[in-house]
Amino acid sequence: MTKEAHVVSSTTQSRSASAFFSDIKSLVKGPVLIANIFPVFTGFWLALYFSGMTLSGNWGVFLLTMIGSTFLVAGALVMNNWFDSDIDTVMERTKKRPTVTGSFALKTVLKIGLILSGIGMLLLLFTTLEAAIYAFIGWFTYVIPYTMWSKRKYTLNTVIGSVSGAVTPLIGWAAIMSANHIVPIVLVAILFIWQMPHTFAIAMKKYEDYSAANVAMLPVVYGFTITKRQMLVYVLCLLPLPFLLTMFGATFIIIATLMNLGYIAASIYGFYAKDDYKWANFMFLYSVNYMTLLFGMMILWTF
Repeated sequence: MTKEAHVVSSTTQSRSASAFFSDIKSLVKGPVLIANIFPVFTGFWLALYFSGMTLSGNWGVFLLTMIGSTFLVAGALVMNNWFDSDIDTVMERTKKRPTVTGSFALKTVLKIGLILSGIGMLLLLFTTLEAAIYAFIGWFTYVIPYTMWSKRKYTLNTVIGSVSGAVTPLIGWAAIMSANHIVPIVLVAILFIWQMPHTFAIAMKKYEDYSAANVAMLPVVYGFTITKRQMLVYVLCLLPLPFLLTMFGATFIIIATLMNLGYIAASIYGFYAKDDYKWANFMFLYSVNYMTLLFGMMILWTF
């Protein structure tokens, strides 16, 4: 093989590997996967702190919890990709998914989803039964009631989908001790409520896609004005929750409250915004940073 041919071959292999990993990342919805695993870690870390345990003394449980959760959530997301392959061909933002491009056969995608889910569930069963139950609730809610039933038919789909995301801190916490504690309960409430305006912002941003695919998102069915009202209501519901977490101290409560007030102000501004899409994108970015900072502060407080 000539030097030039060797270079071409290496470049082709590099591109093939890059394309493969890009397809895998798309199949498991990388950013969504990370967003769901972070609360699992938060729940686990906080449970260690409030139980007086250490990470070094629970390293095995930590690995089982994080790897198991990652596999299970990834499995659920792959199942979502498999089931939604028909509407993904219509929506601009999903046309490059491997289920649309044909990089992976649908039967293969289904098998991957089931295998990942099975491995994840098995690993979590080696932590505690309570953690495994919460994990199964999250998986089942996302795959069956959300993906296969409500997503295309009812605007209630956002509420159902929020349940699956809200249980994630319970998985981490229950791997250490019972989740019958104010902290994980409030974390669930925060995640459930937060996901509503967060998802509505995405639905407004991608209105054209959801409309073309006939997905029953709130902005598509009832319009932007109703969606903005709903977003404001849910954001207002976040306001009292930091005051239930007094164990994190006054600084945490003040910062969290300021973030909530900023969220409320941004929501109100939506009624006067001239560009709804630009405003929806801002609300999306605010919501992502809001949750990252809020949970991050809880973790930092326990160091």
